[in-house]
Amino acid sequence: MPASPEKRRPRDDAADEQRVGLRKELGLLDGVAIIVGVIVGSGIFVSPKGVLMNSGSVGLGLVVWVLSGLLSMVGALCYAELGTMIPRSGGDYAYIHEAFGSLPAFLYLWVALFVIVPTGNAITAITFAQYILQPGWPTCQPPHAAVRLIAALITCLLTLINCHNVKWATRVQDVFVGTKLLALLVIILAGAWALLSGRAGNLRAPMEGTTSEPGFVALAFYSGLFSYSGWNYLNYVTEELQDPYKNLPRAISISMPMVTVVYVLTNVAYFAVLTKEELLSSNAVAVTFGDKLLGGMSWVMPFFVACSTFGALNGAIFASSRLFFVGARQGHLPAAIALISVDRCTPVPSLVFLCLITLALLSIEDVYVLINYLSFVEALFTTLSVCGLLWLRYKRPDAHRPIKVNIVFPVIFFVICLFLVILPCHVSPVEVSVGLGFIVSGVPIYLVFIYWQTKPAWLTRISRSFNLICAKMFKCLLEEEKIC
Repeated sequence: MPASPEKRRPRDDAADEQRVGLRKELGLLDGVAIIVGVIVGSGIFVSPKGVLMNSGSVGLGLVVWVLSGLLSMVGALCYAELGTMIPRSGGDYAYIHEAFGSLPAFLYLWVALFVIVPTGNAITAITFAQYILQPGWPTCQPPHAAVRLIAALITCLLTLINCHNVKWATRVQDVFVGTKLLALLVIILAGAWALLSGRAGNLRAPMEGTTSEPGFVALAFYSGLFSYSGWNYLNYVTEELQDPYKNLPRAISISMPMVTVVYVLTNVAYFAVLTKEELLSSNAVAVTFGDKLLGGMSWVMPFFVACSTFGALNGAIFASSRLFFVGARQGHLPAAIALISVDRCTPVPSLVFLCLITLALLSIEDVYVLINYLSFVEALFTTLSVCGLLWLRYKRPDAHRPIKVNIVFPVIFFVICLFLVILPCHVSPVEVSVGLGFIVSGVPIYLVFIYWQTKPAWLTRISRSFNLICAKMFKCLLEEEKIC
């Protein structure tokens, strides 16, 4: 009789990983680079406005930045337990599927596949294009068509790199992690120089204007947590991480405190140089900061932000494509997306599929509206994942857990996530309604294409033909047939 899921040992998981065909090419440095590279993207250069606008004061805003980092750290530790207990790529999808079954997992995949991930990638690509083009249009916005064209080119380029070789993708990540941290270091040092020169700015009356409305505090956390988003991306590539039981928590322990300290110091620099009105009126706070303090060297800020978003987009493409690969492997997406390149052992169809959706979203005039709608949905599914951790603690108390965090951490994380899900409902009911509506729209899709087992023969033939065409086009094989 095969071993039950609760009693499976690490050697069984290793066998499963070899069956999947994704090579273990990621070391500790690569893991840290992925987390930092994905987290430090466009958020820290634009989110301070949202945090300040909803918190009402500089003091509460800084508290939100610190607590957002701590919350992300607690969440990452909880996910480390899930990631080593369920050492499969896919992140939230794999954990929700293990804890609650097929339908909730499919709904998460449904939302992530068509909106959350590609929209986030599209926004990052657009941010890159805007900043790289800005020196050519110093007094106005770059042309819309030029921004979209550059965004599409950079998306295709990074998809090609990820398709060609995993090591190429991780080397790009390693290089641009250093570049984006250099950008933040410039801001921090410039802010420190301003403070030493006696420019305290908003820091003289930090609590002035503090909001007392819990719903707006929750929205401030949405903006703060958006800048930290990506702390769980390493769980998407657990199968490719060398010695994940050691390297996963180590990567989290190194990267999250580093990002939190850098983010808080960066915001202190912003508040020391810019007035509250200047910060709230700016759509690109780093550029406003550079124009006011760096003078003739202000051009370095658009360049550094472009480098930052380039690295963030690369990390997001690398990690999130594995989510769709795992979803296809479980039968929740077309089998073609679960194909693996014969030569390079990379999920090429998954990468291409993600690229196509991202390119389609680049045609939308204002993709930020979709992000506002789906912030609620992301918080909801994160809550569901940590609820799954608590449920598995009860359902499978003897399961093999190479990492087991104190029960206090998942309980605290669950309560705070509930706070973030419930409180904004009366402050932004439209966004909440749209988010819930999109989730519910996935139920009939699931019932027809996943749950319905007696599909017509013609539909089955079309599906098989599509999978065969993709296999020939990308020189890929199904996981059972892989030879990597």
